[in-house]
Amino acid sequence: MNTSALEKLYAKFVPVAGSGLPADTRREIGHFDVFNLENRRPGHSYQPPMPFDRQRFYKVSLIHGHSRIEYTDHAIDIQGSTLFLATPHVPYRWVPQTATPTGYFCIFTDEFLLPAKGGMVLDELPVFQPDAYPVRAVTAEQAAAVEAIFRKMAQELASDYAYKYDLLRAYLLELLHFTQKLQPAAERVPTHSAATRIATRFTELLEQQFPLHGTPVRRLRTAKEYADALAMHINHLNRALKETTGHTTTELLGQRTAQEAKLLLKQSDRGIAEIADQLGFTDVAHFCTFFKRQTGLTPGKYRG
Repeated sequence: MNTSALEKLYAKFVPVAGSGLPADTRREIGHFDVFNLENRRPGHSYQPPMPFDRQRFYKVSLIHGHSRIEYTDHAIDIQGSTLFLATPHVPYRWVPQTATPTGYFCIFTDEFLLPAKGGMVLDELPVFQPDAYPVRAVTAEQAAAVEAIFRKMAQELASDYAYKYDLLRAYLLELLHFTQKLQPAAERVPTHSAATRIATRFTELLEQQFPLHGTPVRRLRTAKEYADALAMHINHLNRALKETTGHTTTELLGQRTAQEAKLLLKQSDRGIAEIADQLGFTDVAHFCTFFKRQTGLTPGKYRG
């Protein structure tokens, strides 16, 4: 868990049950908490926009009112009641378009659900796929059902019931399955094939190489290095990724590197040479050639 990200979150919002899970409990079972968007701490407002960041936890939000969700290089304007799902793998920014948005959100780590989820793998659920559409408009009836789940979570967090964490896991699973049922029928059933498991492991390893902030840790750069890290032949990795994504390892590496370059160019004040170095390019010219091949623009023109 990224402590600084949590500190920033708790500096803005008061959790529904006060201080959230005790620190010793979080160490044992993972992190979980629920927030009401109206419970802002004194002095905190929704302007300027929330930072564009990649968190180290999952987040499910029910948002009422006009807002904009920005993630990777997409922007979605939302009205009415909307469910928004965020994962640790995709950075995003929530930009309220009204002064007083309302709703609820919960945050949780994979560890929190481990005792309850059985064979379910969060990152294999269609709603948490990297290319999944993270925003779902809901009807008034659906919004009321989701709010009821959040209220049950809030009530249980404040209780002294001996098995409340088991009950909270059940409520969280109820919320995830409710959201999953909003997916088109053809997308509801995740596959658990060997190729899918390999693709999931590859995605996790790939995301570890791209911290949006902090010290660069990109150790792996080539398709062979990823295959070696996953203890398999490069041909085996390529076949699995081609089957599940339609792209080769090298293509996915290029796409993800270009995506991170776009984020850094738009959302940071780092120089192009610094970004090139962070992303593992030996010189700026090589980076510029790569970026133009991927996007059709030079880094300078893309940054504007």
